[in-house]
Amino acid sequence: MRLIRTWPVCLVFMTACLLACTTKLASIDGAAPVASSSTVVSDSGTLSVILDAARPTSATSPCPNDMAHVDVNFCSKVERECLDLEHEEPNHLKICHRFKGGSTKCVGTEERRQFCIDKYEYPNQAGGHPVWNATWFQAQATCNSKGKRLCWATEWTAACEGPEHLPFPYGWERNHDTCNIDNYFVDPRKAEGGFLFSARDKVVQFKELSRLDQSVPSGSMQGCKSGFGVHDMTGNFDEWVVSDQKPEHKSKWAGLKGGAWGHVRNACRPMSFSHTPDEWYYFWSFRCCKDVEGGPIWQPPPGNMPAPSVDPHDYFPEAIVPTNAPGPSRTKVGRTPAR
Repeated sequence: MRLIRTWPVCLVFMTACLLACTTKLASIDGAAPVASSSTVVSDSGTLSVILDAARPTSATSPCPNDMAHVDVNFCSKVERECLDLEHEEPNHLKICHRFKGGSTKCVGTEERRQFCIDKYEYPNQAGGHPVWNATWFQAQATCNSKGKRLCWATEWTAACEGPEHLPFPYGWERNHDTCNIDNYFVDPRKAEGGFLFSARDKVVQFKELSRLDQSVPSGSMQGCKSGFGVHDMTGNFDEWVVSDQKPEHKSKWAGLKGGAWGHVRNACRPMSFSHTPDEWYYFWSFRCCKDVEGGPIWQPPPGNMPAPSVDPHDYFPEAIVPTNAPGPSRTKVGRTPAR
């Protein structure tokens, strides 16, 4: 059986038994193909969680109503046994379509993590349209303007894997009927050397963003939800986070999690490091996190590149209502045939 590193998941004691998870493998996926930039994705080092002993829950959440409370034992690195691995050559992707149930094994360090996370992609409204074309700086500033912050990458992963520490928020097998993934991309248009979705003319830009938009309204695919009640974490839009590991490639202190609506790294662990924090793209968005009031404030281990301070500013004050957006493709991208 081939072994693929993925990000950790950890063991936990439950009342008299030790739950040991098995064996080997986890998924590495590639980043969404973005024109004129090399795509590199790493899933090594940082992020994970594993089956927790049931923790008492209070009737009142310590988080605002529009945020989910995550309280979990998180493992920094996990292995899972992949039963169906795709090698998608054009974009240099390795996509595990099905993991062996219960095979998560923590091979890293485990620690308790507590935080609040938006239930939906920003603006965090059920049925709303997530923001698009966001840079990391715009995302952080906008979260700050709401008294929040961008999520650490490990927080995002913990919220996605849920209390059962799954490779996908909904289970052990990849499913494009559950989340908005595996769509055939609409090719971006260029004019005078630049993408129209980056045009200075806002009318031109909006028209192109609408033409490219294959998203679904937040929370509309009800099965695309983690065990903590966080929606649309894999697929729909790619989401900016703050990396809490040593900087890789061009991204410095930033990363993108979840993958967008195409056939890419649509699982909880992988993260793209291929883009600088000041870049934007038509399917890049974000969601916000915040510390639990009165709870511990987590700090990353030594070696990561600290993110710069960003002044609060709401860069996305208006609701987005696309014009004649195509939405998800009727047919889905099939897996590359096994060789």
